Amino acid sequence: MSNDDKIEQIVDGLNMISEDNSIPRNIRRGADEVKQILHKSGDPIDLRVASATSILDDLANDPNIPLHGRTLIWNIMSRLEELA
Repeated sequence: MSNDDKIEQIVDGLNMISEDNSIPRNIRRGADEVKQILHKSGDPIDLRVASATSILDDLANDPNIPLHGRTLIWNIMSRLEELA
């Protein structure tokens, strides 16, 4: 599976977060920001992964995020590690 395919799978997971109204707005906004970072094909993949992981880590530690949202973020972060 190519990196582009993996990124699309990760973006699908981020879309699930973005479209879930039970997740706070700031976390949905953060998921959208991560999608934009991952789609910047001009930047090296390791830089994109590091930036995305940093943002997702902050989102996962937000005290307002429901458990299912945190689990989704952790799954996305583990998929990002496969790209690095």
